[in-house]
Amino acid sequence: MLSVSGARGIVGKSMTPSVAAEFAAAFGTHARESTGKEHPVLCLGQDSRPSGSMIAAAATAGLTAVGCRIIRLGVVTTPSVAVMIDRHEADAGMVVTASHNPIIWNGLKCLNADGLAPSPDIAQRIITRYRERQYDFIDVESLQTTTEDKSTHDIHVEKVLFHIDTESINSAGFKVVLDSVNGAGCLAGRMLLEQLGCEVVHLNGEPHGNFAHPPEPIEDNLTDLAQLTATEGAVCGFAQDPDADRLAIVDETGRFIGEEYTLVLATKRLLDLHGSGVLAANLSTSRMIDDLAAQYPGSRVIRTAVGEANVAGAMQNEIALVGGEGNGGVIFPPICWVRDSLSAMALVLGLIADQQKPLSEIVNNLPRYAMIKRKFDLSSLPDNRGVPEILEDVTREYASERIDTTDGVRIDFADGWVHLRASNTEPIMRLIAEAPTTDETEALIAKIAGVAQL
Repeated sequence: MLSVSGARGIVGKSMTPSVAAEFAAAFGTHARESTGKEHPVLCLGQDSRPSGSMIAAAATAGLTAVGCRIIRLGVVTTPSVAVMIDRHEADAGMVVTASHNPIIWNGLKCLNADGLAPSPDIAQRIITRYRERQYDFIDVESLQTTTEDKSTHDIHVEKVLFHIDTESINSAGFKVVLDSVNGAGCLAGRMLLEQLGCEVVHLNGEPHGNFAHPPEPIEDNLTDLAQLTATEGAVCGFAQDPDADRLAIVDETGRFIGEEYTLVLATKRLLDLHGSGVLAANLSTSRMIDDLAAQYPGSRVIRTAVGEANVAGAMQNEIALVGGEGNGGVIFPPICWVRDSLSAMALVLGLIADQQKPLSEIVNNLPRYAMIKRKFDLSSLPDNRGVPEILEDVTREYASERIDTTDGVRIDFADGWVHLRASNTEPIMRLIAEAPTTDETEALIAKIAGVAQL
């Protein structure tokens, strides 16, 4: 899978050391050309997957072979790499991760000098360079040394604490359950919560990469977190994904409140503090953020294609207060231009402390919709029917409705919306729908799936 999200594949099949080295060489060559530097500096991190060291070694070889100087960060979160690019004033960064994908997957994610994923056009240039093997290898005399920096967790946590109102959280003495799914967020996640004065009950807190449950932070995978949050009397439960850029939340009763609420809660905290602001979200994100913005005069929401590069790019252009995606991803600009579970945790805890109400009550007072997300395997489609044909059929059928074709097709009805698109990270189509009730949402899903013949 080659997309705006980088390169991803199954280890030993489509993601091998040679693939990793060549994709890294393509990115390193791009970094040399775009910066005009003979030896650009890159920060390299990895999540905790068992295959991570192998892929990171291959990526290091590819980057070094084209003249880059590498700062190895070890097992760290994806947003931490962005933080360290800023810290070192590096020219770019790369993360060895497959995010929420199962353990058999791994991948390479590229970041630019702003700690931002490349824009779609630049990502396509990197992909073309990789496919056409346009690498600019250097002579042995020009090879650069590789160094290590083991301070990443400390630097990231310190930066979040600096930009968050910590006094109310510390004085509250919260108990929090954290499920780090044996991923890269284990150390920094616990460190942040403890420095916020929280008592931490840590589930799956060893970063060995053998995930204790399927790693995507959705309700079916977080039953242990939900149960423990309720029985421990915690104010909430947090769940990170393997590279800790996404955050799902369980309230104090053990109710999974849904990934969509992560961005909404973090946004509410910042709007409470600032009064208004520009917000950004992708086309697959709930209408709740639009409803929330309407409660703070002067606020508005920018909608973008799916992918944090698209959201972050719009945020930079519009000087947004906060942004993100409905998959539990919050982008808080003072920290970095990447979705960051640490920022999200701190903002949500700040909201609970400031409101002095249980999280369940805060959530119940927010606008509420029923959202359903479905996946459809592209490999089962007939040869003569691909993604373009599916999208064309759906667009034609609902041409009289409000349609956005920026990314797949989103259709806004009076009482709900649907978004149908091909995934950037898996060989599937995603169909997301939202309406006031589950029955209405199911009806939208069935209607669109029928037209699409999925």
